[in-house]
Amino acid sequence: MEATRARHPAAHTGAASDDCESSESRGLCPVLAAIGVIGTEWRLAIVHRLLDGPQRFSEILKSNSHLNAKTLSATLKFLENQGVVQRTVVSTRPFSVVYSLTDMGLGLAPAARELRAWGERWVLSRTQASARAAASTRRPPAIQGELPRVVIAESATGRGR
Repeated sequence: MEATRARHPAAHTGAASDDCESSESRGLCPVLAAIGVIGTEWRLAIVHRLLDGPQRFSEILKSNSHLNAKTLSATLKFLENQGVVQRTVVSTRPFSVVYSLTDMGLGLAPAARELRAWGERWVLSRTQASARAAASTRRPPAIQGELPRVVIAESATGRGR
Protein backbone atom coordinates (compact mmCIF):
# COMPACT_ATOMS: atom_id res chain seq x y z
CA MET A 1 0.00 0.00 0.00
CA GLU A 2 2.80 2.40 0.86
CA ALA A 3 4.56 1.70 -2.45
CA THR A 4 1.33 2.40 -4.32
CA ARG A 5 0.86 5.60 -2.37
CA ALA A 6 4.38 6.74 -3.22
CA ARG A 7 3.80 6.19 -6.94
CA HIS A 8 0.28 7.63 -7.05
CA PRO A 9 0.01 10.14 -4.22
CA ALA A 10 -3.30 11.69 -5.27
CA ALA A 11 -5.03 8.45 -6.22
CA HIS A 12 -5.98 7.94 -2.57
CA THR A 13 -7.89 10.72 -0.87
CA GLY A 14 -5.94 10.16 2.34
CA ALA A 15 -2.61 10.57 0.58
CA ALA A 16 -3.57 13.92 -0.88
CA SER A 17 -4.63 15.24 2.53
CA ASP A 18 -1.42 13.85 4.10
CA ASP A 19 0.61 15.83 1.56
CA CYS A 20 -1.29 19.00 2.44
CA GLU A 21 -0.31 18.89 6.14
CA SER A 22 3.04 20.67 5.77
CA SER A 23 3.03 24.35 4.94
CA GLU A 24 5.48 24.02 2.03
CA SER A 25 3.29 21.46 0.23
CA ARG A 26 -0.05 23.23 0.63
CA GLY A 27 0.48 25.03 -2.68
CA LEU A 28 0.84 21.66 -4.44
CA CYS A 29 -2.19 20.10 -2.75
CA PRO A 30 -4.79 21.22 -5.34
CA VAL A 31 -2.40 20.29 -8.15
CA LEU A 32 -1.91 16.79 -6.76
CA ALA A 33 -5.65 16.37 -6.28
CA ALA A 34 -6.33 17.46 -9.88
CA ILE A 35 -3.64 15.13 -11.23
CA GLY A 36 -5.28 12.33 -9.28
CA VAL A 37 -8.42 12.86 -11.36
CA ILE A 38 -6.94 13.66 -14.78
CA GLY A 39 -3.49 12.15 -14.32
CA THR A 40 -3.30 9.80 -17.29
CA GLU A 41 -2.96 10.62 -20.95
CA TRP A 42 -6.39 9.28 -21.86
CA ARG A 43 -8.40 10.99 -19.13
CA LEU A 44 -7.69 14.52 -20.26
CA ALA A 45 -7.84 13.49 -23.93
CA ILE A 46 -11.37 12.14 -23.40
CA VAL A 47 -12.38 15.27 -21.50
CA HIS A 48 -11.00 17.35 -24.36
CA ARG A 49 -12.98 15.26 -26.87
CA LEU A 50 -16.20 15.67 -24.86
CA LEU A 51 -15.77 19.45 -24.88
CA ASP A 52 -17.25 19.22 -28.41
CA GLY A 53 -20.48 17.94 -26.86
CA PRO A 54 -22.09 14.65 -25.84
CA GLN A 55 -20.82 11.62 -27.75
CA ARG A 56 -21.46 7.91 -27.96
CA PHE A 57 -18.84 5.37 -26.95
CA SER A 58 -18.09 4.45 -30.58
CA GLU A 59 -17.60 8.10 -31.54
CA ILE A 60 -15.04 8.60 -28.79
CA LEU A 61 -13.34 5.31 -29.71
CA LYS A 62 -13.04 6.29 -33.39
CA SER A 63 -11.57 9.69 -32.49
CA ASN A 64 -8.13 8.20 -31.80
CA SER A 65 -6.68 5.14 -33.48
CA HIS A 66 -4.38 4.45 -30.49
CA LEU A 67 -7.30 4.16 -28.06
CA ASN A 68 -8.81 0.71 -27.52
CA ALA A 69 -12.26 -0.20 -26.19
CA LYS A 70 -10.98 -1.64 -22.89
CA THR A 71 -8.99 1.47 -22.04
CA LEU A 72 -11.84 3.77 -23.06
CA SER A 73 -14.37 1.83 -20.98
CA ALA A 74 -12.17 1.85 -17.87
CA THR A 75 -11.34 5.54 -18.30
CA LEU A 76 -14.98 6.55 -18.77
CA LYS A 77 -15.98 4.56 -15.66
CA PHE A 78 -13.24 6.25 -13.65
CA LEU A 79 -14.22 9.73 -14.86
CA GLU A 80 -17.87 8.96 -14.13
CA ASN A 81 -17.01 7.86 -10.57
CA GLN A 82 -15.00 11.07 -10.09
CA GLY A 83 -17.96 13.19 -11.22
CA VAL A 84 -16.29 14.49 -14.39
CA VAL A 85 -18.35 12.54 -16.95
CA GLN A 86 -22.04 11.74 -17.01
CA ARG A 87 -23.35 8.54 -18.63
CA THR A 88 -26.85 8.76 -20.09
CA VAL A 89 -28.74 5.78 -21.48
CA VAL A 90 -30.99 6.81 -24.35
CA SER A 91 -34.05 4.57 -24.49
CA THR A 92 -34.21 3.91 -28.18
CA ARG A 93 -34.24 0.57 -29.95
CA PRO A 94 -31.47 -0.45 -29.82
CA PHE A 95 -30.59 1.63 -26.78
CA SER A 96 -27.51 3.81 -26.87
CA VAL A 97 -25.29 5.38 -24.25
CA VAL A 98 -24.16 8.98 -24.50
CA TYR A 99 -21.32 10.47 -22.48
CA SER A 100 -21.12 14.15 -21.62
CA LEU A 101 -19.24 16.38 -19.24
CA THR A 102 -20.70 17.41 -15.90
CA ASP A 103 -20.21 20.92 -14.54
CA MET A 104 -17.04 19.65 -12.90
CA GLY A 105 -15.84 18.31 -16.26
CA LEU A 106 -16.71 21.54 -18.03
CA GLY A 107 -14.56 23.30 -15.43
CA LEU A 108 -11.57 21.54 -17.00
CA ALA A 109 -12.17 23.28 -20.35
CA PRO A 110 -9.69 26.15 -19.83
CA ALA A 111 -6.98 23.77 -18.59
CA ALA A 112 -7.58 21.33 -21.48
CA ARG A 113 -7.45 24.12 -24.06
CA GLU A 114 -4.31 25.64 -22.55
CA LEU A 115 -2.62 22.25 -22.46
CA ARG A 116 -3.51 21.73 -26.12
CA ALA A 117 -2.09 25.15 -27.04
CA TRP A 118 1.06 24.41 -25.04
CA GLY A 119 1.44 21.05 -26.81
CA GLU A 120 0.96 22.63 -30.23
CA ARG A 121 3.49 25.35 -29.50
CA TRP A 122 6.20 23.44 -27.69
CA VAL A 123 5.84 19.72 -28.29
CA LEU A 124 4.52 19.45 -31.84
CA SER A 125 6.85 22.13 -33.14
CA ARG A 126 9.85 20.25 -31.68
CA THR A 127 8.61 16.94 -33.10
CA GLN A 128 8.06 18.46 -36.53
CA ALA A 129 11.48 20.13 -36.46
CA SER A 130 13.10 16.80 -35.54
CA ALA A 131 11.26 15.07 -38.38
CA ARG A 132 12.39 17.75 -40.86
CA ALA A 133 15.98 17.45 -39.67
CA ALA A 134 15.86 13.67 -39.97
CA ALA A 135 14.37 13.90 -43.47
CA SER A 136 17.07 16.31 -44.63
CA THR A 137 19.88 14.05 -43.44
CA ARG A 138 18.57 10.94 -45.20
CA ARG A 139 20.47 9.82 -48.24
CA PRO A 140 18.58 9.58 -51.48
CA PRO A 141 18.16 6.06 -52.78
CA ALA A 142 20.92 4.75 -55.03
CA ILE A 143 18.52 4.32 -57.94
CA GLN A 144 15.98 7.04 -58.47
CA GLY A 145 12.84 6.77 -60.52
CA GLU A 146 11.32 3.65 -61.99
CA LEU A 147 13.48 0.64 -62.60
CA PRO A 148 13.64 -0.55 -66.23
CA ARG A 149 11.41 -3.47 -67.05
CA VAL A 150 13.12 -6.66 -68.05
CA VAL A 151 11.30 -8.76 -70.61
CA ILE A 152 12.33 -12.34 -70.84
CA ALA A 153 11.65 -13.79 -74.28
CA GLU A 154 10.23 -17.27 -74.52
CA SER A 155 12.72 -19.76 -75.88
CA ALA A 156 12.13 -21.37 -79.27
CA THR A 157 11.72 -24.75 -77.65
CA GLY A 158 9.24 -23.32 -75.12
CA ARG A 159 5.50 -23.49 -74.93
CA GLY A 160 4.48 -21.93 -78.20
CA ARG A 161 5.10 -25.07 -80.34
